[in-house]
Amino acid sequence: MDQKTTIGTKALIANPALQPLEFLIGEWRTSGSHPLLPGKILHGRTAFAWHEGGAFLIMRSEVDAPQFPDGVAIIGSDDVAGTFAMTYFDERGISRLLEVAPGDRTVTWRRDNPELSQSLTISAEPGGDRLISKGKMSEKGGPWVDDLSQIFERDAR
Repeated sequence: MDQKTTIGTKALIANPALQPLEFLIGEWRTSGSHPLLPGKILHGRTAFAWHEGGAFLIMRSEVDAPQFPDGVAIIGSDDVAGTFAMTYFDERGISRLLEVAPGDRTVTWRRDNPELSQSLTISAEPGGDRLISKGKMSEKGGPWVDDLSQIFERDAR
């Protein structure tokens, strides 16, 4: 059970290093594709929100297909190293640590692993109400192939 506390409240402030990720903030309806389900449009939802006063960015996602788990992730930074990381967890109990690289209204997260490497790049279109993601994966050191790719449209609700 979550309990409110006053411990550490001075640290509940915006992390300026995460400012390049502000374009993600909001609730999004998603539609996408995956090579394992050719011709099928995969609908879902993703939300990005500041967490702990902006000290972190949290992502929650779901796709309306049983092959794709609901997940949650938190993104933070290392101010000395100038790096970013995402810790991901999903309903299967799988957790992963990914490197995050923000750009100019883009972000890429990537995990390199001998069994399964994955990369996802999200780019904002002009106007900010639409994002495009392109996923890639490599199994057992093989070639990089298409993975889940999505279009995010801002949910106006």
